[in-house]
Amino acid sequence: MTKTTRPFTPDWVSSPGDTIADVLEERDWTQAELAERLGYTTKHVSLLINGKAPITEETALKLERVLGSTAAFWLRYEAQYRAALARKEEENCLKEWTSWLDHLPVKELMNRGVIPKCSLIAKNKPGVVKSLLHFFGVASPDEWRSCYAGMEVFFRRTHEEQSDVGAISAWLRLGEIEAEKLDCPKYSKPKFEKAVREIRALTVLLPEEFKPRIQRLCREAGVVLVLVPSIKMAQVSGVARWLNPHKALIQLSLYGKTNDCFWFNFFHEAAHILLHNKENIFLDEWDSGESLKSEQEQEANQWAQKFLIPPEYEGELAQLKSKNDVIDFANRIGIHPAIIVGRLQYNHLIDHSWMNGLKVSLCFQDVQIE
Repeated sequence: MTKTTRPFTPDWVSSPGDTIADVLEERDWTQAELAERLGYTTKHVSLLINGKAPITEETALKLERVLGSTAAFWLRYEAQYRAALARKEEENCLKEWTSWLDHLPVKELMNRGVIPKCSLIAKNKPGVVKSLLHFFGVASPDEWRSCYAGMEVFFRRTHEEQSDVGAISAWLRLGEIEAEKLDCPKYSKPKFEKAVREIRALTVLLPEEFKPRIQRLCREAGVVLVLVPSIKMAQVSGVARWLNPHKALIQLSLYGKTNDCFWFNFFHEAAHILLHNKENIFLDEWDSGESLKSEQEQEANQWAQKFLIPPEYEGELAQLKSKNDVIDFANRIGIHPAIIVGRLQYNHLIDHSWMNGLKVSLCFQDVQIE
């Protein structure tokens, strides 16, 4: 049976100064003698030997002439030494940052395969911190707070008190990563208005048919549409935001949703892109019904309602008493019957338990993210 050995991972770092000191000992030179040969002060040579002064290109060439080996050797040795010091410093920082994990949905991100799975015991936590820094694309938890937790001041929420900022930041980052994979031209408002009109006609299609088409139409107008499963504590159904001055993002969550919710959420977020400024992040909760607060959220809500069911048809809603009535009306105005049912329920014209058979359930098992 072959015995396996563990890789040699010393907890000490050897500097080029150690090798310089060894050569001095072999040659029986003092630091003062080396300083004279190099043209440096004795103090500077002491700093070199103790690893406190870096080996520059000039020093490497001098060491090549005085002690031997090559300048490339000394520079490579120096670079490896500094990198090893940086890794040791990083290890210490990662240990200090482990409390940051308490603010993030670590286990859910592990279950999704976003970061490697492991038990959250003390010895593993620094590695988890490093994985999450890489996921968020930040150097430390301070930068995360600046880039993501700090985004909270820009949220325009449907509720005053909303969910966990750590979970929201993770969900938003998942959308950013998906959006980064997709190139698109600069945003064009006229093109997006045209795309939105075309997309309204797609509400009658099945998810596998409409998803690639709405993504393409949006992308051609400079708007990236991504579908990201919701993170439990985030409690968000959608977000509209600008990734840069020329690229907008609509990010939707489908977990537990039906097609009436999906379509209303999409057009609600599209309204934010069309109507409102680029600084805000319009974040919408799962329950976006009765507690809309901001004027911008109300505008987006009303725009989506009128776009899906034009005002000239609203008077007919109260007359829809059966599934057949709803289907006929939906066919006449060119949208899916589920959207009509959702509107009737929202306006309390029918009970929330009625006509749900006209709705189509959407889930990420059926509609894969591209």
